[in-house]
Amino acid sequence: MTVHKLKDFLDKHKVKYVSITHSTAYASSEIAASAHVKGKNLAKTVIVKLDGKLAMAVLPSNYHVNLEGLRVASLSGSVALAGEADFARQFPGCEEGAMPPFGNLYGIPVYVDTSLTEDEEIAFNACSHTESIQLAFKDFQKLVKPTVAAFRE
Repeated sequence: MTVHKLKDFLDKHKVKYVSITHSTAYASSEIAASAHVKGKNLAKTVIVKLDGKLAMAVLPSNYHVNLEGLRVASLSGSVALAGEADFARQFPGCEEGAMPPFGNLYGIPVYVDTSLTEDEEIAFNACSHTESIQLAFKDFQKLVKPTVAAFRE
């Protein structure tokens, strides 16, 4: 999926969003600074393997995934961070590490940390290291239907 397909999806569902173009940034802290978004409102997407199957763990950029917490929340027997080789082909049109947290568009379950529900808006990479999208969390939740659980550290 490209950023254009993501925007088409949001437009089709009549979701209001802001597209933020910023200088090239790879680290979450750089993206937040470039996009002028608070780190707690910038959602990063971490690809994990739950019982060997891909899933997205979405949490504020200023935290890390607590793998044990995610394992418990997902009722999985095992959890591990996925390597690039595990998922590179799963996200065509997206730059490495810039996957938007729309697992539903990729056939991948999404787990969102509870802390992202505390603010009205979230922002996230939009398939690129130079563009982010900001929208209301309630719209994101309505479209993606993620499992909300506590798994940050």
